[in-house]
Amino acid sequence: MISKLKYGNTNTFFIRGTSGNLLIDTDYAGTLPLFYKQLKKNRIKLSDITYVLATHYHPDHIGLISELMEFGINLLLIDTQIEYVHFSDEIFNKDNIKYTPINEKKAFLVKCEESRAFLHSMGIQGEILSTPSHSKDSISVILDNGFCFVGDLEPIDYLDAYEKNTKLEDDWKLVMSCNPKIIFYAHANEKIMV
Repeated sequence: MISKLKYGNTNTFFIRGTSGNLLIDTDYAGTLPLFYKQLKKNRIKLSDITYVLATHYHPDHIGLISELMEFGINLLLIDTQIEYVHFSDEIFNKDNIKYTPINEKKAFLVKCEESRAFLHSMGIQGEILSTPSHSKDSISVILDNGFCFVGDLEPIDYLDAYEKNTKLEDDWKLVMSCNPKIIFYAHANEKIMV
């Protein structure tokens, strides 16, 4: 079961597995009360969230991760993201926003090529792929049922507008090779693939 939680500028997704649940992305720091309202609206308890995963470490995707970790929710960190965990620290500091930097030493580190087995252990069938055209740490979560969570990957409908953007083309070739049925974006409505 998939729940879309919209409480700011970033779509957040909750995926229920048979033995664990995954939250994909959070919004900006300071949105915790709004996040709680969305949990209640969707009949999700904070304790239902086993892992939180960021599609990339920009401030509008990781603002609540430290707070969620304090509540006992595990951070799922992908190997391609390690050096970018603190990318947003200075942005939050400059904007004078109350924010605690993420303690990556407490994260569960998983390599992309090991992600299928890791997700399977939660009862979620799928994998995590590196899709670095937006930022080098960007990943996409591709479920076997055809549901694909691509974060800030530029929408496929805009692909023709970019001349010689081979990184973006490569990312979409990779996602499309998984035969997606629905693409879930962080900042746009989902797209049903025909």
